[in-house]
Amino acid sequence: LAVVLKSAYLCARAIVPGMIARRQGAIVNIASVNGLMGLGEEGYSAAKAGMINLTQNMAIKYGQHGVRANVICPGTIRTPIWQRRLEQHPTIFDDLAAWYPLGRVGEPEDIANAALFLASDEAAWITGATLPVDGGLTAGSFRMARALEAKETG
Repeated sequence: LAVVLKSAYLCARAIVPGMIARRQGAIVNIASVNGLMGLGEEGYSAAKAGMINLTQNMAIKYGQHGVRANVICPGTIRTPIWQRRLEQHPTIFDDLAAWYPLGRVGEPEDIANAALFLASDEAAWITGATLPVDGGLTAGSFRMARALEAKETG
């Protein structure tokens, strides 16, 4: 908890004064879908939920100074942090992809593109937003919906 929240808070505290002086700036924090829904890993999930709340409070506090704050909540992203799990379970990404309506796990570029948009002038009227970049995972239970559809049509 302390690492995730304190680092974001201290980083913002260091950069926000310059943004306020320029009357513009964009903070883009990274949380997780774990901060939006119960997916286990309660300590990690609580920290990511705290990141969402911290970002919303930054948006409220600094908006009057022209500073925007938004948070991205990634789903499963194919990054090196998964290497140990991948070695133990070579089909883990395929198994996880079955839970996503878009049928795949994310790539780092998916998150980078969302962050680039939120940091850009194209997002000038967006602040305090929580953006799931998760292939539809938080839209609902894809597998449950498919099972119910199959029973209704079968």
